[in-house]
Amino acid sequence: MLSGKQKRHLRALGHSLKPVIHIGKKEIEEALIKEANAALDCHELIKVKLLESCLLDKNEAADMLAGSCDADIAQVLGKTFLLYRPATPPVIVLPKADKPAGEKQS
Repeated sequence: MLSGKQKRHLRALGHSLKPVIHIGKKEIEEALIKEANAALDCHELIKVKLLESCLLDKNEAADMLAGSCDADIAQVLGKTFLLYRPATPPVIVLPKADKPAGEKQS
């Protein structure tokens, strides 16, 4: 699970990305999941676009694809969303997670 600070960092990195996966009328099927997994293996952070012919809701599509690819959703905006899955070894360095609300700062 990504923290708010980590999601902001990934959104900033993903702003200039072009969509590498397009979801159309066939929606989310095995071939699309394989393509998304290959893209995540190469890039760690990918942008996915829903086409007009897709009948899925943007949040539903993001949840389904992220669950199938074992990835985290960094952002859902309009008809696009960002997926993140760290590579081994990670190329994108995420900021440290936010401290829990109950912890005092020293």
